[in-house]
Amino acid sequence: MVEEMDGLITFYNSYHAIRAEKVLRSAGYRVSLIPGPRELSPNCGVALRFLYAHSEEVLPLLSGNKVEIEAMHEYRPRTANWPEIAASTEDPVRRLRFNRLGGKRFL
Repeated sequence: MVEEMDGLITFYNSYHAIRAEKVLRSAGYRVSLIPGPRELSPNCGVALRFLYAHSEEVLPLLSGNKVEIEAMHEYRPRTANWPEIAASTEDPVRRLRFNRLGGKRFL
């Protein structure tokens, strides 16, 4: 589940974000590409979520596959109900309302 993935890797460009996803998935890690939070990185618009407990294993794996990262963070979104918000954007009616508000999440 997404709420369990409390690690976040930021990148300088999307090429390395996509490569990191491919490398980690092929190694058996559960990962998810998400829009990169601006408070962590203004560089690339994409970040990779993963289980932070695996950070000691993930860094050498990415480095060995020549994937360049900007930083690795232990990260929880600012909202307390992150799983509910993520699920609400999957519902077509709520997604339409979400998009009409310019993608802003009003709680």
